[in-house]
Amino acid sequence: MVKPLPLAEETENTPEWRVSDAPVPYDEAVREMEERVAAIAEGRARELVWLLEHPPLYTAGTSADERDLIDPKRFPVFRTGRGGQYTYHGPGQRVAYVMLDLKRRKPDVRAFVQDLERWLIATLAEFNVTGELREGRVGVWVKRPTKGMTAEDKIAAIGVRIRKWVTFHGISLNVDPDLDHFTGIVPCGISQHGVTSLADLGLTATMSDVDIALKRTFAGVFGAETAR
Repeated sequence: MVKPLPLAEETENTPEWRVSDAPVPYDEAVREMEERVAAIAEGRARELVWLLEHPPLYTAGTSADERDLIDPKRFPVFRTGRGGQYTYHGPGQRVAYVMLDLKRRKPDVRAFVQDLERWLIATLAEFNVTGELREGRVGVWVKRPTKGMTAEDKIAAIGVRIRKWVTFHGISLNVDPDLDHFTGIVPCGISQHGVTSLADLGLTATMSDVDIALKRTFAGVFGAETAR
């Protein structure tokens, strides 16, 4: 079931927000994104932020190294045109596919990726979690004490694609996934650090809680309206 997320007044100049209750097959999601991106580029549809979960699967970005696919038979593997390396998607992880028209906003891909990072950090702050960035490491990280030391684990990933200045793919935030599922790959090519989630950090946030936080913080990063 797909439903809108009615958390604030929306106009034709604000993105549509959509939530899928059931896990969405990856190929189906890509097909829908492709169609929506084309419609946005042609001025036939509003921008869209689509919140969903996937069945357990691995995706390979344009920079994926085959050596990082440790267990290729564990889950289906999808080759995708987004940037980045291998990632895991599955139940308990909130995926946000972000389809924005950068021509109407700011035609700067690097700035868009930085805005995605800021959005994730602001969303985590809603749960009193400090998300941080690291040079040379894609995604958002959290520090945590372990065995008398401070570890840094990844809590969110970013992978985007741009076509005719319209963005698609987006972000994934670990709410309460099975973290063992990440062991079939080297997530984003980084083997020296682990993966965590809100639940792993001791938080009991629901997916709905996360959705509300994502929408509440979105306008503060991307603006309430597209530029005219």
